[in-house]
Amino acid sequence: MKFEHLGMVGYGEVGRIFTAGLKDRVAAISAWDLQFETPALRDAPLAHAAEAGVAACRSMAELCGRADLVISAVTASNTLAVAQAAASHIRPGAVFLDLNSASPGTKQQAAALIDAAGAMYVEAGVMTSVPPYGIQVPMLLGGAGAAELAAVLAGWGMDAKVVSEQVGVASAIKMCRSVMIKGLEALVIESYTTARAYGVEDHVLPTLAETFPSIDWDRQGAYFFSRVVQHGQRRAEEMREAAHTVREAGPGFEPFMAAAIADKQQWVADQARAGVFAGVGKDARWQDYADRLLAAAPKRPLSRP
Repeated sequence: MKFEHLGMVGYGEVGRIFTAGLKDRVAAISAWDLQFETPALRDAPLAHAAEAGVAACRSMAELCGRADLVISAVTASNTLAVAQAAASHIRPGAVFLDLNSASPGTKQQAAALIDAAGAMYVEAGVMTSVPPYGIQVPMLLGGAGAAELAAVLAGWGMDAKVVSEQVGVASAIKMCRSVMIKGLEALVIESYTTARAYGVEDHVLPTLAETFPSIDWDRQGAYFFSRVVQHGQRRAEEMREAAHTVREAGPGFEPFMAAAIADKQQWVADQARAGVFAGVGKDARWQDYADRLLAAAPKRPLSRP
């Protein structure tokens, strides 16, 4: 398995990190993003692509016509739509690497479309946030071609491990982990902001440190707030896929927690979109984010202890 031309579907944060990290591993890199087709949004990503040496394609068909390795890095809700679009144009024998956070069932549907087109589908469960690691972010691969692709990616300096020849296993691992990690984010935002409203944060956080002394709760809180404010929409979509994963586990197994986490992540994303956090720097304290949420909330009498 050897690749000459990489095609990146999605030129957001992850797409830009991967194309930058892999530009010396292949002969050419192209990208396609819906933003490229939107006059109000396309100038910045097109300028970034040009400066980075990434060829911006006008359509999925153009990208698939060039690439022998197509990487999909879009939001969770677009996972299947991208696979459907790619299946109409992907070259026989090409490899489709799906990085998106989707349920096992969604990944299996995507795989069926790509495989029917004569290409090879490999799923990836990206196991933590990409920015600190770049292309070395830990990934779990699944699918019939996972082992062969993992060898190539390892040669490129990537951290890709095969977990199964069956599509869906890697995503199940990723989704179950996401319930915990995104759930912690949602819990911290709700707990810390409520504590701030009552003026009891200096009592609450020390008790957390007593129970879990290995965690810097101030620092972790600030990180959780910042990531959800920046990527809450993407996280909400991922948690809806996590909810699908829970439902797919068996009849009557309801995703009460995953659905609630999705709602909290979506709520923060909506607040960010409304400008509630305008001017808050990425290195801000968690208190700065919480204060903005409280200031934006409808005023009601508080009974403080």
